[in-house]
Amino acid sequence: MNLQGVLQIMYDTSKFLANIVGMDEITLQPAAGAHGEYTGVMLMRAYHDDRNDKTRDEVIVPDSAHGTNPASAAMGGYKVVEVPSEDGCVDTDALKSAVGRQTAGLMITNPNTLGIFERDILEIAGIVHDAGGLVYYDGANLNAIMGKAKPGDMGFDIVHINLHKTFATPHGGGGPGSGPVGVTKRLADYLPVPTVEYDGTKYLLNYNKPKTIGKVRSFYGSIAVVLRAYVFMLLHGKDGLEGVSEVAVLNSNYLAQQLRKIRGFSLPYAEGVPRKHEFVLSASTLSKETGVSALLVAKRLLDFGVHPPTVYFPTIVEESIMAEPTETVSKNELDAMIDGFKRISEEAYSNPETLRNSPTATSVTRIDEARANRPKTMQLRWKINP
Repeated sequence: MNLQGVLQIMYDTSKFLANIVGMDEITLQPAAGAHGEYTGVMLMRAYHDDRNDKTRDEVIVPDSAHGTNPASAAMGGYKVVEVPSEDGCVDTDALKSAVGRQTAGLMITNPNTLGIFERDILEIAGIVHDAGGLVYYDGANLNAIMGKAKPGDMGFDIVHINLHKTFATPHGGGGPGSGPVGVTKRLADYLPVPTVEYDGTKYLLNYNKPKTIGKVRSFYGSIAVVLRAYVFMLLHGKDGLEGVSEVAVLNSNYLAQQLRKIRGFSLPYAEGVPRKHEFVLSASTLSKETGVSALLVAKRLLDFGVHPPTVYFPTIVEESIMAEPTETVSKNELDAMIDGFKRISEEAYSNPETLRNSPTATSVTRIDEARANRPKTMQLRWKINP
């Protein structure tokens, strides 16, 4: 079978992505963002092991990090060290205190989970590099800066990219996913095999990489997702991809500024600083004054035909509601969500019982959450073996 066509698509996609994020080499193998994280952690480990630097057993993550970051670091055999935020961004003084000979690297998202761009990112990267560590970029929020800024220019050594989120394939729904990982030259020898290369005449698969971490996925990755991303990039071009980020950020800020005005809600951290592609609203005031929690807000939104945002993440925001409208959401849809929040606020202060019984207009109405998490078949007993 002639595989030249699909190999060319893989090769070109890798080059496109490398240019977008400012990396030198890309692997398309990882099956999702978290899988890309794990792959990045293994690359980090291979780099330090190759240098016989056995003292590095810690990975630093900010308290605003995606939950998969500490999980991936722990799966890679590292201790996880959390550093606090200062007004929504990494506390650089705390970071300086955390790094040392034990630091393998830092995993961070930029913009972070609050939708705030880490203004001190060059200093942050410098602090970690000066300690001998590597800096890992969680690309889950790449659609906020695509075409505007490159992680490579910020000092990152390893980057994962969510093709299934940033490049047209639907975000969520259980997959399939794709989480390519890019690296700088000093880490290229450790990439999974095979790598796709071009000798000037034909495309080929190169397994001859003695320092590779090995395959991390069957076949060569999620090729159907790669193909869709490839077409997406060709259709949009540089200017179009930049426009994707602009619209995503515009949608996010429009929604954030409208929701923060509604009684019971607030936008914590970095007052007056625009958000990027997402933001985290707090329903703390609503909860304290009416007893209506972020979870109840999410359930009630279902009655209005609105898919609710993520709730209770990140944990540094009390009663958090994280909204990420993306570039594909129309103003009509954003306004429908705003109207839903306004109505929920009115109900919370006038008749909160309505919210405690929601949703009522969905095919599956309110469930018994305690029972759902502890079915009859589960036997919770403590037994001491003789």
